[in-house]
Amino acid sequence: MTAGTSGTGTSFARSLLRTKPVDRIVGEGGAGEGGELKRSMGLLQLTFLSVGATLGTGIFVVLGEAVPLAGPAVVLSFVLAAVTALFSALSYAELAGTIPVSGSSYSYAYATLGELVAWVCGWCLLLEYAVSVSAVAVGWGSYLNEFFGAAFGFTIPDEISGPPGEGGIVNVPAVIVVAFAALVLLRGASESAAVNTVMVFLKIGVLLFFCAVAFTAFRSQNLAPFAPMGWAGLSAAGSRVFFSYIGFDAASTAGEEARNPRRDLPLAIVFSLVIVTVVYVLVALAAVAAMHWERFELSGTEASLAHVLDSATGRSWPSVILSFGAVIAITSVVLTVMYGQTRILFAMSRDGLVPRVFQKVSPGRRVPVANTVIVALFIGILAAVIPLGRLVDATSIGTLFAFALVSVGVIVLRRTRPDLPRSFRVPLFPVTPLLGVALCVYLMVGLGGVTWVVFLLWILVGLAAYFLYGHRRSRLASGSPGKGLP
Repeated sequence: MTAGTSGTGTSFARSLLRTKPVDRIVGEGGAGEGGELKRSMGLLQLTFLSVGATLGTGIFVVLGEAVPLAGPAVVLSFVLAAVTALFSALSYAELAGTIPVSGSSYSYAYATLGELVAWVCGWCLLLEYAVSVSAVAVGWGSYLNEFFGAAFGFTIPDEISGPPGEGGIVNVPAVIVVAFAALVLLRGASESAAVNTVMVFLKIGVLLFFCAVAFTAFRSQNLAPFAPMGWAGLSAAGSRVFFSYIGFDAASTAGEEARNPRRDLPLAIVFSLVIVTVVYVLVALAAVAAMHWERFELSGTEASLAHVLDSATGRSWPSVILSFGAVIAITSVVLTVMYGQTRILFAMSRDGLVPRVFQKVSPGRRVPVANTVIVALFIGILAAVIPLGRLVDATSIGTLFAFALVSVGVIVLRRTRPDLPRSFRVPLFPVTPLLGVALCVYLMVGLGGVTWVVFLLWILVGLAAYFLYGHRRSRLASGSPGKGLP
């Protein structure tokens, strides 16, 4: 090998590991070619953004799958999952307060682990956000039919309300809920946050209503034996319900639209996790106390909470209210996760890694219009006509991968830039982020082989996209400063 060839190879390798200085990332904050995003969100809106993305379909169906694994100890399974999520949440809180921009873990990885890792992280977030929200939108028709059937005695035909491959041809309700979310997002960040806040209050209210009704049927004998499957069952259920916590990082995608990001982003991330955990534990306790755990179906059911209310009261009207809450919950998830996806693409476009159209901001409402429309079209088509299959299962592994990178990023940034101002610091450093990485890896290893194959194929497609497009157009490579920098 000649010296010239060796030098070229070394230069190429270094280009994959080039990091973007934190000062530059923060300096570019909010700036796209078409203008800047508007700082309009306070602590309440940011907290509810994360709650809206987290508190969704999971709790309405997860008990039917988790209770048979742990029995009444499923209550502790939610606590175990929350502790696992907390390690990642603390790392997110530190980096969100240090690097308050729209890119979330993508931007954090760019500042600490290099461009290639950042791209892979952003690609995993595309899987987490776009594909998972498509799957959530697919289920909206089922909950809508459940509500229509219980309240008005009619349902939408399966051919236009069910997922493709399961009796449906075109999922029209999925398109409707995605279009609604897009229209709200196009009105502006503050307007979207206001709509989401109302929906979050509604769905928390519905879940508290479930608890109030279910606790009237409280039977202490239903809680004995408390842990019939022992620690193994409690742990297995904890792994299952962990994915009900995915979404707490949504506030970190709003770094450039928060009025006081360094103070509010860390608080919003931690507060949202606490709120969601309290609601989950209350709902789980109310459910297993009202109905014996052996009566929960092993395969799970989309109406597990509704069945608990039917068993507890013998009446149908509580189930109508719960079904309405599920419809609101899914709508809120679609809105907040679509928001997060558009902001991550905005940050990646500003770096030159995806086309410029994703960073153009409307001068009036100061939102990325073309970005939002493209994301809505992609998600709507995916949800309406494409069987998602194993790709949906891979969203969990992609999310865990991104969480692990954030914990690693905290360690790297503490070593490379100890001088940076940090509004929040991870306690017990470096033990906390190391535990975060270990727990994420542990849960990833426990996922099925098919899920790993799908995930690796997704990564290979992402790498091809990076080397064919992003690597050559990177603004960091060209030395081009982003807007807002000298």
